[in-house]
Amino acid sequence: MTAKPLTVLGLETSCDETAAAVVRLEPGARPEVLSNVVLSQIADHAPFGGVVPEIAARAHVESIDAIAGQALAEARVTVRDLDAIAATAGPGLVGGVMVGLSFGKAMALALDLPLIAVNHLEGHAVSARLTAEVPYPFLLLLVSGGHCQLLEVAGVGACRRLGTTIDDAAGEAFDKIGGALGLPYPAGPALERLAQGGDAARFPLPRALAGRDGCDFSFSGLKTAAARLAAGLTGEQDRRDLAAAVQAAIARQLVERTARAMKTYARDHAGQSLRLVVAGGVAANRAVRAALQALATDQGFGFDAPPLAYCTDNAAMIALAGAERLTLGLTDGLDAVARPRWPLDEAAARLRPSHVAGRKGAKS
Repeated sequence: MTAKPLTVLGLETSCDETAAAVVRLEPGARPEVLSNVVLSQIADHAPFGGVVPEIAARAHVESIDAIAGQALAEARVTVRDLDAIAATAGPGLVGGVMVGLSFGKAMALALDLPLIAVNHLEGHAVSARLTAEVPYPFLLLLVSGGHCQLLEVAGVGACRRLGTTIDDAAGEAFDKIGGALGLPYPAGPALERLAQGGDAARFPLPRALAGRDGCDFSFSGLKTAAARLAAGLTGEQDRRDLAAAVQAAIARQLVERTARAMKTYARDHAGQSLRLVVAGGVAANRAVRAALQALATDQGFGFDAPPLAYCTDNAAMIALAGAERLTLGLTDGLDAVARPRWPLDEAAARLRPSHVAGRKGAKS
């Protein structure tokens, strides 16, 4: 394990943000985010109500060089100050992943630097460690537009899946239901604002997987039911009430499944400090965050969630994941592949896939 400070450039292009960041990791100290640049493509995709993979990939190609340059400039470092290049290698929209990973390979080759191919989900897993003391191990709820999982995180590259969504992710449900309510893309933040002043008890919504053991999630039934209700609404208060009901239903399911995972985690870590980390874009939802924080307090768990800027996709978390891997000597060759699917717990994904495996294997 190295004892010198490490300065890593991180690159993130897994979806519709072109991002680059420089993070410095010094042994025994909290990571220092020297820069964190994110270029959003929301305006490009808004007319289509969601991310168009081809548009996203092309936009990454057009901007990755400038964004990486801006990250270095804002960090006040040059390429000669870097110790490694970390780039998201999956999972995600493979066209976009290929852009960032290829750019990272080119930099690593030209500068004779190590390349770290980072799992995007591992980036989210370490995101809370960017700004707080969050020692391993911890229980992680990763909840975003594309992912919803409960994981035991024992350390770098050591994750055990306790539960996952069997269909849609919570963030997708927020966005699709928000779209049905006439909210602009991305609809999740707009739905949270609309829910203010709404009566969450007015509209009964289905409780997914009622009576089923385990920690898995399901949001497709909720999404369908809420979309049907939205089609019949006429007044603004009706829309507010449904938005509040949806937000409460999603928070409730997250709390219920996380509470189950906590029991398993506490049993397996008896006598140890217990900590819940909530990461991913949906962790930015204040109602969801407050409900999970209350659960953690009730169950005797510490609670951590990244600042809002690090909840959504960013490159600082990729740089930190890369730096933590580099301290352990974990690097990748220039033959590292872009992966549209890349479970953190590959053994669980093979033995208990949440989605039927296709040619590229289990999704999560």
